[in-house]
Amino acid sequence: MGSGWRALRRRILTPDVSETLLDVRGFHKKSPAAQEMLETVGRTFLAGYGHAVQAATTAEAEEQLETVPTRFRGFAYEGAAMGLAVLDGLPFGGRRRVEELLAGRGDRHRYMVYVGVGWAMARLPKFCWPRADSFDPLLRWLILDGYGFHQAYFRTRSYVDGHFRDPDFEWGGDRVASYANRAIDQGIGRALWFVAGTDPAEVVRLIKGFPEPRRADLVAGTGLASCYAGGADADELRALREGLGDYLPALVQGCAFAAEARVRAGLVVEHNEIATEVICGMTPQEAAEITQRTRPERPVDELGVPAYETWRRDIGNEVLSVGGVNA
Repeated sequence: MGSGWRALRRRILTPDVSETLLDVRGFHKKSPAAQEMLETVGRTFLAGYGHAVQAATTAEAEEQLETVPTRFRGFAYEGAAMGLAVLDGLPFGGRRRVEELLAGRGDRHRYMVYVGVGWAMARLPKFCWPRADSFDPLLRWLILDGYGFHQAYFRTRSYVDGHFRDPDFEWGGDRVASYANRAIDQGIGRALWFVAGTDPAEVVRLIKGFPEPRRADLVAGTGLASCYAGGADADELRALREGLGDYLPALVQGCAFAAEARVRAGLVVEHNEIATEVICGMTPQEAAEITQRTRPERPVDELGVPAYETWRRDIGNEVLSVGGVNA
């Protein structure tokens, strides 16, 4: 495939950058600095997407992704994963691009790559979705996390304001398929950090508007985004922790997950350190170590509960025990 065709493919397939502007999305604006940060995340995501769909090989795409500033590089890999997953899902597109990314430098960004695949699923018809069993049985729930983020970000009125939940959602077809909507809620919770413009009071208000049984998963997603994306200072993070104190195990779990993703990729920056200190009472490296140490060996436990959920509970409990953050 020639470079001219690849450039055309990029123009056809890449969403317009205007879709990431807070004014276009109608999201809450806390401050010019927070707005600029969130919109930079969006621009970087789409740049990563564009690099992936235009590159002749995944290795070529990675060379571009590695030039992205440290703070935002993970979002570029997330966007690239979406682009590659879209190409894999197209007729006659082949289905090895995401696999190749994960076999290369994308492995360090595995969590973000899985989330990016979920974005692609939200844009593809179901018959083009990848098979659930082609992914790590523990981490594949992050794909649905990405799907949930996309839906809340682009279909905010339905998924956030209207609290929509698809009663018939299914992906995977195994005995823990009922967990799908919980994983989607975790992605919706991440998106709420963006919808709320990183304003703790606004994100707390949004979460508390949802039915109570859904809130812990939403809080976990918010905890992840508050640490990974940032945008709040220490005082604001303390306000977030206080406002969501009834769900503190979920909040610290999400924050620890973000720390693990940052540490694994070698992308730890100052706001990650502040968030893990305020929310978890420890460093990103300590939170990442707990996340790694509690990782289960089996994909599903004897009761049919996904090991991913067991892992999340164990992370939250261990961080609260070690970090000295009182529930």
